[in-house]
Amino acid sequence: MSSPAKFRKNVKISERHGASEWALERVCLLLLMPLGLWVVSTVFTLAGAPYAAVMDWFANPLNAGLAAVTIIVFCTFAALAWKVIVEDYVHTAGAKTLSLALVNILFLALAAASVFFIVRLALGSAPLPAGIGA
Repeated sequence: MSSPAKFRKNVKISERHGASEWALERVCLLLLMPLGLWVVSTVFTLAGAPYAAVMDWFANPLNAGLAAVTIIVFCTFAALAWKVIVEDYVHTAGAKTLSLALVNILFLALAAASVFFIVRLALGSAPLPAGIGA
């Protein structure tokens, strides 16, 4: 159990537990800048390309690795950003806990599914399991 909140002149004193999250969010943002430029250039390069060219692009380990890193960094950044939003605007303790859990599960599932499909594409597999989607 945490200690009671400390106040100075009726203002709550920071407990410094958010500094590491703030730093991680900034690091993710710095990583997303060049990765975002890479994604934009890739989109323009692959726009209108035939299916075989896109599959060849994903077969390159560098491209598949950068795509996986991009999605992981993006999901980490988005989860941290949504955590701040939930903490600022949801005031009921139970609703806040549930919202934070849902946000974390959502972005973890999105990152896991994205990396799974990137690996499938990199290995030359069909993007969806047989029988799903026509």
